[in-house]
Amino acid sequence: MDLPQFLIQLLNSVQYGLLLFMLAAGLTLIFGIMGVVNLAHGSFYMLGAYLAWSLSSAFGSLTLAILAGAVLAVAFGLVLEWLLFRHFYKRPHLDQVLLTFGLIYIFEELRSIVWGDDVHGVTIPAILGGSIPLTENLSYPVYRLFMSGVCIALAIGLYLLISKTRLGMKIRAGAFNRDMAESLGVNIKLIHSVVFAIGVGLAAVAGMIAAPVASVYPNMGSQVLIMCFVVVVIGGIGSVRGALIAALLVGVVDTFGKVLLPSMAGMLVYMLMAAVLLFKPEGLFKQ
Repeated sequence: MDLPQFLIQLLNSVQYGLLLFMLAAGLTLIFGIMGVVNLAHGSFYMLGAYLAWSLSSAFGSLTLAILAGAVLAVAFGLVLEWLLFRHFYKRPHLDQVLLTFGLIYIFEELRSIVWGDDVHGVTIPAILGGSIPLTENLSYPVYRLFMSGVCIALAIGLYLLISKTRLGMKIRAGAFNRDMAESLGVNIKLIHSVVFAIGVGLAAVAGMIAAPVASVYPNMGSQVLIMCFVVVVIGGIGSVRGALIAALLVGVVDTFGKVLLPSMAGMLVYMLMAAVLLFKPEGLFKQ
């Protein structure tokens, strides 16, 4: 592997890792702060991809589709938390698993009814359709750099929200000690609604920006869900910083594994998880 090929694979691994972070950040927030095991998180990724396809066809613009889809996804998260999830916060994890596992089938059936079972493609905007030449024969797509840029911007925004704002202070307080935060006047129900909506929105945006590259197809959320849980376990449940570092590690191992060790590519990520848990059972970072 020469330097240009190495650079391309490195960029691919970073882009994939950042996309995984978008998904895992919402998942780790929901579990770490709300204590809910959400197996349906991959369905929100699928929802975003289908929204990107349908809204971009309606608006004629992927940018408008992403903005409108993000608003719809956050609103959907607020409604879903109000209707279902808030009633399961104090229930056993098995009840939460059964609820979210059932939601996977419900969302898949609704997707089939609304959008059908065909595979769809989302057109990359013309301004992002070019490539940056690296050598005479190799180039890197501008849209993949755009994906990485969006993920980095949202990661910075999420960090500032949690670390530097009053809302973030309340979120951290609720995660550390819910009863104490409530006794001090923090509206935990509102905090949980906001956290859940943020998680749904991040997963949906990840699906929307990935749609032009990965296509839009049935059951696409299930394929990313397992990898998201791997990222959360490696990074540490409830740790956004851990999710970012773990997602980048998984991206590098998975991408370079498929190039250098294709026969072992399917197990390298799980070997990484086993190695981390062997020495740090709680993950790389605690909440």
